[in-house]
Amino acid sequence: MYNDLKNATISNQVEKLTTCLVETLSINGTKGEVEIAKKIENILRSFPYFEENPKQVWVQYLPGDRLERKNVFARIKGKEDSKKTIVFHSHIDTVGINDYGELKPIANNPEKLLDFFKGWESNKEIQEQAQSGDWMFGRGSVDMKSGVAVHLVNLLFFIENRDQWSGEIIFMANPVEENQHTGVITAVDELLRLRKEENLEYIAAFNNDYIAPLYPGDTTKYIYTGAGGKLLPCFYVYGRETHVGQTLTGLDPTSVTSELNRLINNNMELTEQVEGEMVIPPTTLYQRDTKDFYNVQTATTSYLYFNFMIYESSPKEVLEKLKKISIAAATNVKKQYEKQYDLFSKKNNLPLSSCSWDMEVYSFEEYCYKLHKQGIKVSDETARIVANNSNMEPRMLCYEIVNRLRELDQQVQPCIILFYAPPYCPHNYLKGDCERDDLVLRAVEEIINEEEHFNKENFEIRKFFPFLTDSSYLSLHDTDEEISSLISNFPEWEKIYDVPVHKIRDLNIPALNIGVYGEDAHRWTERVYKPYSFKTVPLLLRKMSLKTLNS
Repeated sequence: MYNDLKNATISNQVEKLTTCLVETLSINGTKGEVEIAKKIENILRSFPYFEENPKQVWVQYLPGDRLERKNVFARIKGKEDSKKTIVFHSHIDTVGINDYGELKPIANNPEKLLDFFKGWESNKEIQEQAQSGDWMFGRGSVDMKSGVAVHLVNLLFFIENRDQWSGEIIFMANPVEENQHTGVITAVDELLRLRKEENLEYIAAFNNDYIAPLYPGDTTKYIYTGAGGKLLPCFYVYGRETHVGQTLTGLDPTSVTSELNRLINNNMELTEQVEGEMVIPPTTLYQRDTKDFYNVQTATTSYLYFNFMIYESSPKEVLEKLKKISIAAATNVKKQYEKQYDLFSKKNNLPLSSCSWDMEVYSFEEYCYKLHKQGIKVSDETARIVANNSNMEPRMLCYEIVNRLRELDQQVQPCIILFYAPPYCPHNYLKGDCERDDLVLRAVEEIINEEEHFNKENFEIRKFFPFLTDSSYLSLHDTDEEISSLISNFPEWEKIYDVPVHKIRDLNIPALNIGVYGEDAHRWTERVYKPYSFKTVPLLLRKMSLKTLNS
């Protein structure tokens, strides 16, 4: 690969590498993630610097991973023995290709897809883009194999120009970004090891996950100095089952989850208002009862969980907010039952009888404390559930734990239990409250101003990358109290989703995103815009890195 790259222009280098990487399907959860890691390792080892220093390229296997996926690392040193270090990182997995339909056989063939879209008349805009020659199509083209290619090209530049910079650069390519983020989570230990053993001083981490227009006609190129976080708040609702002929004497848990859904889903009032930032409302990802076959008994339990983005709020604050909403939902459902039961009695000339539709609302931590007071060994029971269900889907495993604890409750009554399940993505941003952060911000602002002046691009610097990103796991702002609240309300945190929150906070690398640019990530029309992504982005990252390391 080095021989193919060494005499090419920067744009051709990035295009050649992007095509090479897209051609290897690396769908999340498949062996393709292993194959792409091996391909990247081989590309790195073809560079003369790494032929002379083979130990400067290495891999880190993800512990217990059934596919034996791995992170790929490379490390280079500049002209002087400075310990200032920047990190180039990208993820190497993609979503699947079922959305390509009959085009699945060429989903990883940019050339054939380009030919198809040149003649595709169903969308004139996409057809014109294909005919322009400025766009590359294919799964992973924008999300984000072009980003990996940019970092590889820049790594080669810094290798060949070591007399121009001081310090160190670490490259890492991580799998498993598209769901559990376990690649970068595992990499935290490796980055801490390097810092300790080599006395490195981490200045910044540059991700180049894709950016896209935020609205029709948007041509702004966004630079992000941090990452939004994500929580997955879950609601376990235990009602009171009954025969459908006596439906109003029961308490249907689906009525409660439906009310919770109405109060939470897409509710912008629950979204933080952060000036100048794009914020996303909570979104329902799962809602259903637990009946697995037909009968005329109403459901006993119902499950509901949400995608909940966080920017400056803590998991503790979100939990408190959602508990208040849960109490409101329980009250609303109770009033509705009372109203309908009254109408039912009047229409059928029946006397009113005493019936309660009261519900208790607990956080997981509060419910565990309730059981503890009953003498139940909660931790022993939850550990047993995990041990006996090692292959269960992680979110369903959390629900299995909560359901078992409810079965052990000696004072059982209708209730809502609120807890967190995976994934959890921390939020972070450059606060500018220390010399290091100021240095990085100044470097970004100066380079952006130069680029706007000479190349007429329109840039905007924002705090929070608007999508989920591995950058979340390189820095964390929450306090010990806030972290404790998260873990206490997350069933079997250490066994199900042990995010090393204290290590991430200790690592504390400012995480910036200067992304490749394109459209329709996660769609079969996915495409990357070559002029900006293959030339402007690598040059931006190159200049920012030089200014940061040499300041």
